[in-house]
Amino acid sequence: MREPENIRAVEEKAHPDMMGFIFWKGSKRYVSEPPAYLPECTRVGVFVNPTEDEVLQKVKDFGLNAIQLHGQETPDFCRTIKKRTSLPIIKAFSIGEGDASRFTLHASRYEEITDLFLFDTKCKCVGGSGEQFDWDILHCYKGETPFLLSGGIGPGDEEKVKRWHHPRWVGIDLNSRFETAPAYKDVETLAKFVREF
Repeated sequence: MREPENIRAVEEKAHPDMMGFIFWKGSKRYVSEPPAYLPECTRVGVFVNPTEDEVLQKVKDFGLNAIQLHGQETPDFCRTIKKRTSLPIIKAFSIGEGDASRFTLHASRYEEITDLFLFDTKCKCVGGSGEQFDWDILHCYKGETPFLLSGGIGPGDEEKVKRWHHPRWVGIDLNSRFETAPAYKDVETLAKFVREF
């Protein structure tokens, strides 16, 4: 999210538990400074291979409540950021076809360090591709860390999402397929999806 009036409208009509702010300069959704309005819900800062100082500064500037690390951050880096900020850490993993054994082994290194995992679609960009991966790959995930399902979930997927189950699945990440422009959400479509989900 980036535009203050859009942030307020999404908060009022869709009632999200979390709202993300992307701090990776390579993203078309990059947020350079705090909007004039910040939401009351959990504010998540999304980073890709940041420095510790960068994370600390954004936590202060945006009043962040959680941190999502979407790059190649190591378990040690995640541990350090959690210690220095005392905030929940969400670690994102990109998943592609045939990745079941690789991603489960990789994710296991972050158990008991991060608070949530986010499983997203592997793509040339870093998230926001609008494409889905085969969610059934996640049935091989036997870890204890709860996770968010991400990657191209959009209008028309309500029934698919409702039919899918996993014991550690706790929520969904909605982004690019609800946009009318980068970082600008179609509020009515998003609110309708949330009501039906």
